[in-house]
Amino acid sequence: MKIVVLGAKGMLGSDLVKACHSARMDVSGYDLPELNIAVEPCDFQMLPACDWIVNCAAYTDVDGSETNQDTAFAVNHYGAARVAEWAEARGISLAQISTDYVFDGNSRVPYREDDPVNPLNKYGESKLAGEQAVRAACKRSLIVRTQSLFGVNGKNFIRAIMNKLNENSGPLRVVSDQISSPTYTGHLACAILHLLKTGRYGIVNVSASGECSWHEFARAIAARVKPDAEIEAITTAESGRPARRPAYAVLDKSRYELWTGEKMPSWQNGLDEYLKCVMQNNKETV
Repeated sequence: MKIVVLGAKGMLGSDLVKACHSARMDVSGYDLPELNIAVEPCDFQMLPACDWIVNCAAYTDVDGSETNQDTAFAVNHYGAARVAEWAEARGISLAQISTDYVFDGNSRVPYREDDPVNPLNKYGESKLAGEQAVRAACKRSLIVRTQSLFGVNGKNFIRAIMNKLNENSGPLRVVSDQISSPTYTGHLACAILHLLKTGRYGIVNVSASGECSWHEFARAIAARVKPDAEIEAITTAESGRPARRPAYAVLDKSRYELWTGEKMPSWQNGLDEYLKCVMQNNKETV
């Protein structure tokens, strides 16, 4: 199987390329500046023949999307559409990475793939528009919805918390009324490969097993790196973030488990793997 990864320098894309190498798969990765899916015309001619394109390229600044809507839609909607049209014209299968933010968070049970979508913010709107464009343009498309990603090769919640802990600037204030399943990109990358091997198309949820609030996640981080740290719980309203976020965004992974016969590792396991990798690579001081 030959795979092309778009957004290959990003947090997920870089881990996906690494996972392909570990699995001895034929993989090629592309990213800015050589390939910019947000502009027309886009130089897709550089892409080699392949079985799957995995589009990890995205504008992921949730709060920034509120004021930079044009940029968010240029990448997440129109860029995804261009990739889908290119793949369809050449009979290539496409995996498009999407998000839990297509949901409004009013549920109190994990979201299934066919639950009604209703994004609360511009980022979610742009990703949903991308999903719809991909499905309309490419018959052989797989939409992978995931959530709350963290990985070694990018900005993430764990890194932010660890930096704050190292500053010793008093109690950390972390939101306690948003529930998610923080997902390690190394685990997600392996899950994507499992999915590609099935040859299935449609929409599938893939995120860590278990659920927690951001406050609980921060406490788990502190317990591993600075047990005496004080983590204060606050509400979403108190956080003052520009973009609205779903209160409950946990994804149901039953379809992924049925298709692949695999179960996603827990968010705790992902946290431990991340910290182990950070320490081994000497990228941060723990």
